[in-house]
Amino acid sequence: QVQLVESGGKLVQAGDSLRLSCAASGRTFSLYAMGWFRQAPGKEREFVAAINFSGGISKYTDSVKGRFTISRDNAKNTVYLQMNSLKPEDTAVYYCATSPQGWAVTTTDGMDYWGKGTLVTVSS
Repeated sequence: QVQLVESGGKLVQAGDSLRLSCAASGRTFSLYAMGWFRQAPGKEREFVAAINFSGGISKYTDSVKGRFTISRDNAKNTVYLQMNSLKPEDTAVYYCATSPQGWAVTTTDGMDYWGKGTLVTVSS
């Protein structure tokens, strides 16, 4: 059984930085692309960032480009999301997910396993 556990979310102020982690188990982590998604109150879950199996390729939604960085440590079975220059509109529950179809897939139905999420709140 694949398990994904996110951590690192908290209340921060606008302009602050935060790093989220997602620890994976139950699958050969290094074989799969990973994605980060977020869901703000009253909104649909949306794609944030993705990374390929080796960590050499990544992609981002336009609203976070230049501010967020996705990375992974396959030795630790962990994927990270470094978030800088946070804005109130970044407030959401952040989820990691495994992407069996690769890093280029950015839809929620393209992911097969999800974590339970970690809440990031950015105050103005």
